[in-house]
Amino acid sequence: MIEYNELINNVMLTNINNIVSFRLFLFIICTFIFSLAIDVLFGELPGKIHPVVIMGSIINYFKRKFINIKNRLSGLMLVFCTSITSSVLLLIIYLIIKNNIILFILLFSIILSSTFSIKMLLQTAIDVKNDLSTDIEKARRSVSYLVSRNTDELTESFIVSAVVESLTENITDSYVAPIFYYFIFGIIILLYPVPFQLYFLLLVPVLYRLSNTQDAMLGYTTDELIHIGFVVAKIDDILNYIPSRIAGLFVVISAYLLNLDGKNSFRIMMRDARNCPSPNSGYTMASTAGALNIQLIKKDTYILGDNNKKITSDDISKAVNLSKLSIILFTITIIILFTLIYVIL
Repeated sequence: MIEYNELINNVMLTNINNIVSFRLFLFIICTFIFSLAIDVLFGELPGKIHPVVIMGSIINYFKRKFINIKNRLSGLMLVFCTSITSSVLLLIIYLIIKNNIILFILLFSIILSSTFSIKMLLQTAIDVKNDLSTDIEKARRSVSYLVSRNTDELTESFIVSAVVESLTENITDSYVAPIFYYFIFGIIILLYPVPFQLYFLLLVPVLYRLSNTQDAMLGYTTDELIHIGFVVAKIDDILNYIPSRIAGLFVVISAYLLNLDGKNSFRIMMRDARNCPSPNSGYTMASTAGALNIQLIKKDTYILGDNNKKITSDDISKAVNLSKLSIILFTITIIILFTLIYVIL
């Protein structure tokens, strides 16, 4: 009788664990799809409540605190303090909403959607192309918001190059990387449940976005930022190492599917990706240059691809389509892989 009762209890416990695991699996998938819909349909949140804007304010606050420490410890202290502050703010939101399932799913998805950006990424490139067809000065102003180089005297070909570079480089950090880490941690909590697991599930892509924002704001070698930006830049390089290479491969696959030069896309990616100062940004840019058979040039910094044909504004449209398909294929692939891993495990 004791053995029978133990058997029944074990079976019931297993069934309960399976139900909990399945609910968590559905939550991870459904909130991701919901967050995608939010971004694609509505785009970015208003600036005053956008998590990335709030992150920027936190970063600026601690930058002022540590900028006068003229060694790399300043960057480490900034990363630590901004991470703790952001984590605590997210925890407060989590504790407030965790008992209301509808509000929880809604805010979870909205915050998750703020860690990536598809609509704005694609639309900004299209907007510059439209500006270029009417007024080159307007196009120069528009592209100045996308790149750090001086755009005052850029010719049309260099404007197109800058747009394609910015668009394709950001495939990694504006989408692939935060989603990659979201699902990696999703697998971890399915295998090893932890307290506050949904909080940590959301915290992971939020902290990635914080790291990426820190790099965008501070990761430069100017006299002011060379010390405080060192650790920030290295962390961003580490976090993007795998996602950038995954993104580059999806650009190559997309090039084949769009009847572009897929073979050349892979060849140029393998040849030129390391031409960039960043160990990661070149993979999607070089693969795009190869796919379009164009040369992407940032003066005195890098040259990607071969000068097989003149670069024109039409290449922006091709790069948008290539980026869009890369994002779609990555999304489908990671959902399928996540599902297969859940079923197998």
